Amino acid sequence: MDIRFTAQLGASADTIAYPVKKGGLGSLAAVLGGVRGPLLAGAAAQARFDGAAGGVAETTAVEDGRVLRLLLVGIGEGSVADAERAGASIVARLQTSGVVSVAVDARTIEGATEAQLVALATGARLRSWRHDAYRTRLAEAQKISLTALTIASPLGDIGAAFARDRAVAAGVALTQDLVAEPGNVIYPESFVERCRHLTALGVEIDVLDEKAMQALGMGALLGVAQGSVRPPRLLVMRWNGGKSGDKPVVFIGKGVTFDTGGISLKPGPGMEMMKWDMGGAGAVAGAMKALAGRGAKANVVGICGLVENMPDGNAQRPGDIVTSMSGQTIEVLNTDAEGRLVLCDCITWAQDSFDPEVIVDLATLTGAMVIALGHEYAGMFANDDDLAAALTKAGQASGNPVWRFPLSPAYDKLIDSPIADMKNIGPREAGSITAAQFLKRFVKDGVKWAHLDIAGMAWADKDGPVWGKGATGYGVRLIDRFVADNFEG
Repeated sequence: MDIRFTAQLGASADTIAYPVKKGGLGSLAAVLGGVRGPLLAGAAAQARFDGAAGGVAETTAVEDGRVLRLLLVGIGEGSVADAERAGASIVARLQTSGVVSVAVDARTIEGATEAQLVALATGARLRSWRHDAYRTRLAEAQKISLTALTIASPLGDIGAAFARDRAVAAGVALTQDLVAEPGNVIYPESFVERCRHLTALGVEIDVLDEKAMQALGMGALLGVAQGSVRPPRLLVMRWNGGKSGDKPVVFIGKGVTFDTGGISLKPGPGMEMMKWDMGGAGAVAGAMKALAGRGAKANVVGICGLVENMPDGNAQRPGDIVTSMSGQTIEVLNTDAEGRLVLCDCITWAQDSFDPEVIVDLATLTGAMVIALGHEYAGMFANDDDLAAALTKAGQASGNPVWRFPLSPAYDKLIDSPIADMKNIGPREAGSITAAQFLKRFVKDGVKWAHLDIAGMAWADKDGPVWGKGATGYGVRLIDRFVADNFEG
């Protein structure tokens, strides 16, 4: 979507949205003059519109022989989050309406700030994403028509201020594209190719193939991959925007591009949704695009462990024992607890290769997390209180919230194995916690580490504040804000 900022409303605009704060309807007539103010006030009364964030009321007017489409959109208390929701609501309302462009008359926001207008534009940009690549017989009324949005305000052209958020939104869109694609389109090799374009932004890309991982002893990751004809890959993306010599912050994403459960086969109904079991890797890739796109002044490494988990005759069996890159042995009791096997070797490799002080992994790891938190928060586990606090703050600010769960030696005992160093599952209870305890065993002393279980957040069955049904792009804005707040001067 083309988004622009101007000082005045264009004379040719025939679809106009007026942002209004909660309780701010009284000033409409004074601001707009003529008949539009009373007309919109009447529309608000009929729709019970009061300016709540995301609310919309609509009417039409005829002026000088032209039919105008007029909308009120609520920006709540005027916070950044409320303004984003307003921008998203405009797009949601008009995306397939036949309207090609909409003008936003921000004069109706008393004391409008640059941050509010940028947020409104960001919400519109985020909500404009839709995945129609395989819909060849869409009815005309279902096709996207809205392609342009112009925000007119006394602040004039603030496009430069929007550049940062535009780059982050592009990263979110990359994540949504990756997560939405089916398993026959996105698999380890093609995931890598979809990320190659990041080199044009200055991201350095390296790829470890199966042979390289075998030489490194990544028995845990390779054990997951051995049942698929799709060879695994370890994708490494480096953004060197900080000071030379500064240790990077490392983000690691679980990239199971399709998860059947392996020999521990998942039930058939709903298995098609396991195309998004690479949501963690998708978030890391999108975050790297966002950080590079806005020129983040930090050194960041993104690592994606990419495998497909299939029930082939060569697939690992329940009861198999594998040796991880760290040398620790794992009794694989359930092949559907595969994400932790991928992540543990990625964590070991990252520490050996980059000597980081901070590692954050993101993974659609456990169904238990969805039971615990639903689709409102990602679960967070951390071995450092300051790191946990920083991620919590970044989550709240970015609209990608996290909720901290405990780690404890008491839970750690639940994954001890009688015949190996550990087993890959514990009992049914505390399933998300024991998964985190498993990963913690691979984190070296002195490394600050957090694990984000995003199982309930990567995909949505209904529209959200700034996304439509489907891939949400969760994690990109969280990572971006976390980096900005803690690793950039």
